[in-house]
Amino acid sequence: MKKVLMALIAALALAACSSTDKKDDPAPVTDRTTPPPTTATTTTTTTPTTTTPITVSPLKDPKNILSTRVIYFDFDSNVVKDEYRAMVQAHAKYLTENRSATLRIEGHTDERGSREYNIALGNRRAESVKKILVVLGVQEGRIEIISFGEEKPAEGGHDEASWAKNRRAELKYKGE
Repeated sequence: MKKVLMALIAALALAACSSTDKKDDPAPVTDRTTPPPTTATTTTTTTPTTTTPITVSPLKDPKNILSTRVIYFDFDSNVVKDEYRAMVQAHAKYLTENRSATLRIEGHTDERGSREYNIALGNRRAESVKKILVVLGVQEGRIEIISFGEEKPAEGGHDEASWAKNRRAELKYKGE
């Protein structure tokens, strides 16, 4: 009898612990592509905001003539061409209006000619740009010149197109 009673208790315990699979209805799917209709009318008011304009340095603005800083020269020449006069005048105006700005003019040449001759020619090119700036009112002490001669070519080729890109003076503002 003990065995039957034990078997009955075990059967009841197992029956009490079992669960029946009751399947719930799946969650309803809602369409969120269109907003639900509202019954009340809501009004919103917006207040205009004032934005401060972002100021770009005229030296870095590609639309400004001051972003142009290379003057090209003819072969064996240190004469600033007329096509660069407006650019040099704009830089002179900027320098006279911005008294803290200082400028370095780097003179360059193509590879033709001796090293010594090219250093002197690069110096004459930088000096000719400096003279124009000084005549236009820029203090001479705010302009530094340096000649690299043929040492820093813009183009590495050995043809007229490359040489034309290397015969130049570059305007570089300190602090940029």
